[in-house]
Amino acid sequence: SFPEECAGATEFFLFCRVDPYGFERPEDFDYASYEAFFSRYLVVLTRRAIKWSKLLKGNNSIQKSLKVKRYIRKGIPNEHRALVWMIVSGAQTNMEQNPGYYHRLLEGEKNAKLLEAIKTDMNRTFPDNVKFRKTADPCLQHALYNVLVAYGHHNKAVGYCQGMNFIAGYLILITKNEEESFWLLDALIGRILPDYYSPAMLGLKTDQEVLGELVKMKVPAVAELMERHGVMWTLVVSRWFICLFIDILPVETVLRIWDCLFYEGSKIIFRVALTLIKQNQAFILEATNFPDICDKFKQITKGTFVTECHSFMQKIFADPGSLSMATINKLRETCREKVLSQG
Repeated sequence: SFPEECAGATEFFLFCRVDPYGFERPEDFDYASYEAFFSRYLVVLTRRAIKWSKLLKGNNSIQKSLKVKRYIRKGIPNEHRALVWMIVSGAQTNMEQNPGYYHRLLEGEKNAKLLEAIKTDMNRTFPDNVKFRKTADPCLQHALYNVLVAYGHHNKAVGYCQGMNFIAGYLILITKNEEESFWLLDALIGRILPDYYSPAMLGLKTDQEVLGELVKMKVPAVAELMERHGVMWTLVVSRWFICLFIDILPVETVLRIWDCLFYEGSKIIFRVALTLIKQNQAFILEATNFPDICDKFKQITKGTFVTECHSFMQKIFADPGSLSMATINKLRETCREKVLSQG
């Protein structure tokens, strides 16, 4: 999975301007601290890979259990990631129960307006990824286009919405398979994320309000600051929710978050958001005005804390304290009422 220009040793990949997923590293990329982190993380990955190989024992089934949950929280090795996501999200079962369905969607009648909307976003999807460039061979834009077209015809209530292109793109990078990416997208949009991408985006607006309520409970000083300066949560966190942290946190960290998201559901998004806010509480509280707050929220998604994905993931399960689905669902009910009354 290493890019062509970085084939060979791990050391070489560490100092390569393109990461293993095809993303070009920014000009100010801190190679030294990344190397320090990655040399430690490589040991963890090797250990996890051996454990996962034993767990899977060459068969394609995993029963949900505390052991599997623990394994997933500690990270799925890249070579097993697509398979595990497929199984734990229910995408594998759906794909097996609907043979040929994906290809029938691509061969069927098409909605011209939908195709136009998807085409418009093709070149905007990961311009910094060499695998999505028109010059790449194979160019992943074709696979991305197919997955989004199929999904738009499968789920007509959603069709196509900006943000879905990034999610589908990530799925393609990991699965290297159109049909699997389609069923994983369906698992996310149809089941795991409640109503984020429907035209009214009711679920998305609701969950941003839910986060606001959770911050009031768990990091009250930040909630008070936001309120005092009239900063709405949607201004600072909507992209966290819409893009599931893509282009916000480092790739390796996003994939570790998604490991848990496919297994444990949407509460993981709140855990990540709360951890980012709680860890950076003192820094956020230095803000003295509206633009300052917005800037602080951009800053907290950068740096070593988020790059060191292994310790970051340990923090998201420790820092926010207990966070049950029952609590979230209760908050969702009251926040949905509030959003509907505002609309």
